[in-house]
Amino acid sequence: MKFFVDSADINEIAHLNDLGLVDGVTTNPSLILKSGGDVMEVTKRICGIVDGPVSAEVVATEYEAMMAESRTLAGIADNVCIKVPLTWDGLNACRTIRTEMNRLVNVTLCFSANQALLAAKAGASFISPFVGRLDDTGADGMALITEIRSVYDNYAFETEILTASVRTVHHIKGAALIGSDVVTAPPAVLKAMVNHPLTDKGLRQFLADWKKTGQDIVR
Repeated sequence: MKFFVDSADINEIAHLNDLGLVDGVTTNPSLILKSGGDVMEVTKRICGIVDGPVSAEVVATEYEAMMAESRTLAGIADNVCIKVPLTWDGLNACRTIRTEMNRLVNVTLCFSANQALLAAKAGASFISPFVGRLDDTGADGMALITEIRSVYDNYAFETEILTASVRTVHHIKGAALIGSDVVTAPPAVLKAMVNHPLTDKGLRQFLADWKKTGQDIVR
C-alpha cells in the first residue's frame, strides 16, 4: 500500500518523507487555508520535497474554468496531480486532462461505487472515496472501499483506490485488508500507527532488566 500525507504542513511532510513513509501528498483548499501559505508557493515546496504525486485541487465548478486552473496548477511541477470533484464537469475535465495534458488526475469527493465506476471510465488516475465522512452519516465507509475494489477488479480498471477522509488507524488497517491501493491520512494518524500499549510495556520491562545488568553496550 502507498502512503500519501493529507496535509499542507511543510515540516510534517518533510519529516515523514525523511523516514521513507511518503509516496505522495494530497492537499485541498481547507488544508492550504490551515497552512496559512499561498497555494502556488506551498504546492511548489511540497513538490520539491516528495518524488511522488502531489494532488492540487481546482476550485472552479465549471469545465472551462476547471481547465484553466488545471493548466496553471500543472505548471507548478511535473509531479502535480490535478484534483477535480466528482461532478459531470469534473469528469469532463478529468477526461481532457488525461487525454490532452497527459497528467495524473485525482477525482475526489466520492461517496458511491457508481461514482467510482464513472471516474474510472473517465480515465481517473486515482479515485478518492471519503470513508470518514460516510461514517459521520451512520454509513459504513469501509464498505464502500470493498465495493469499489470489487468493481475495479471485475473489469481490470487501472484507476487506483485512494482511501481518503481517514480519521483513525483502524481506517488504514481496514483499507489495507481490503486492498486499497493508496491511503491518504493526516500526519498524526500515520504516526499513531506505531503505537501499541504492549510495545510500550515490553520496552519498559526490557529497559528495567537491562539496567539491572549494570552493563553498557557502548564502552
